Amino acid sequence: MTPGAAALLAVAGVVAGVVGTAGGIASLVSYPALLAAGLAPLPANIANLVALVPYLPGSALASRPELKGRGSWLWPWLLLAAVGGAGGAALLRTTPADVFERVVPYLIAAASVGLLLQPQLRRLHERSRRNVVPILFPVALLAVQVYSGYFGAGSGVMTLTLLLITVEPHIARANALKNVVTGAATVASAAVLVAVVAVPWAYVLPLAAGILVGSLLGPLVARRVPGAVLRWIIAFVGLGLAIKLWVAPG
Repeated sequence: MTPGAAALLAVAGVVAGVVGTAGGIASLVSYPALLAAGLAPLPANIANLVALVPYLPGSALASRPELKGRGSWLWPWLLLAAVGGAGGAALLRTTPADVFERVVPYLIAAASVGLLLQPQLRRLHERSRRNVVPILFPVALLAVQVYSGYFGAGSGVMTLTLLLITVEPHIARANALKNVVTGAATVASAAVLVAVVAVPWAYVLPLAAGILVGSLLGPLVARRVPGAVLRWIIAFVGLGLAIKLWVAPG
């Protein structure tokens, strides 16, 4: 890999870390950067999943005010997310690379529309809470984190939407929860991949270094942007990602 490609990945990592921890769409930046640096789609996907590991400690450190008092709530869901991420990595290792290609754009688009409609969906959820099956949230969370461990583009938007509707209506706090939950899935996915496949470390390391820096900055951005503005920005970028993956998957 050339020094120019390494520099590209480092810069892309910073941007990915910021937009990922502030909104949930890191792979919109990091995955294309790996392709531009010369990796084929499958190795780029593997490198991307492994490089996102610093996303968890960086965002957790920067989001301590929003995460205060949430530890007892978080631990069970972090474990569930880790199981989902590991399962997604196992699927990546054992299934054809195009399994999710046809459905992923629609999942991301649905999550983005749900984000736009979050206040209305939140009110509907509150009115119908007594009738909601308690297992709905863990099942949905597990499914999203399996996808996160398999490919992950848009999984942050999906997780954020789920949390905003069911758990936490304040977007900065929901975003902080999303960062550590999806981070747990990423760490578990990366652990599986490192154990069973050849990881292109020369591409991972500069990208991961940039992501660590960006993930420390992203929560600061989310904290300062008005919630409604941040929700609309994330939703429209998510819709853009859905269109991109629909037109040119992988």
